[in-house]
Amino acid sequence: MAQHPDLVEYCLRLADDQLVLGHRLSEWCGHAPTLEEDLALANMGLDLIGQAREIYGYAARIMRRGCSEDSLAYLRTERAYRNLLLVEHPNTDFAHTVVRQFYYAAFMTPYWNAMTASADDHLRAVAAKAEKELAYHLRHSAQWVIRLGDGTTESARRMRAAIANLHCYTGEMFEVGGMTRRLVDAGIAVSPERVRRAWDESVKSVFDEAGLMPPQAPIHMQTGGRAGLHTEHLGHLLSELQYLQRTYPGARW
Repeated sequence: MAQHPDLVEYCLRLADDQLVLGHRLSEWCGHAPTLEEDLALANMGLDLIGQAREIYGYAARIMRRGCSEDSLAYLRTERAYRNLLLVEHPNTDFAHTVVRQFYYAAFMTPYWNAMTASADDHLRAVAAKAEKELAYHLRHSAQWVIRLGDGTTESARRMRAAIANLHCYTGEMFEVGGMTRRLVDAGIAVSPERVRRAWDESVKSVFDEAGLMPPQAPIHMQTGGRAGLHTEHLGHLLSELQYLQRTYPGARW
């Protein structure tokens, strides 16, 4: 079909975001501030990886040529990944994890909601489940933003530092290229511009309650992830994520 290369690229963008962020959340397993939060972060990571599996599997069926969800996740190089720079940013501390999760969930919650009207049956089905999961991610992370921003002097300081470090990666979420426009015109994809207002409103509302604010000076937004140009952090993440499959090719449980 005419949109075949575009649809594959679009699926990889979505799935790579979910896989990389899901892996980042999994790194907290056994290290979170409380047992309850340890379980919450692990479950959110599983939500994202489950979404990634559904989309990788769909992309593999479109591509054929012996592709599988495993080969797309474990056998591509760093430059072949199309995830946002935001999601590959390391956990650093709990404040960074909370802000990263909040920024992403505030974007993907309205995005998945809009995708429930996609003309693509498979993506529409994924969106119907994912919008419920991301709505919880948004509520959970928003509560932590408020709790830490309006908490102690130290927690507020860490939240301000996390916002200062991560806000410059948010602009990439709203970029629109030719591939996106073609799929939007076909009724398959949603333009990120469509959810910008909802994201702005979520961020403002939660930050106001937390006593926080995004950086005020003009910010140069970091970009490149969608084109395969990543930070050094992704290479380290993939070396861990792909270790077993690359050490024992074709290994199965």
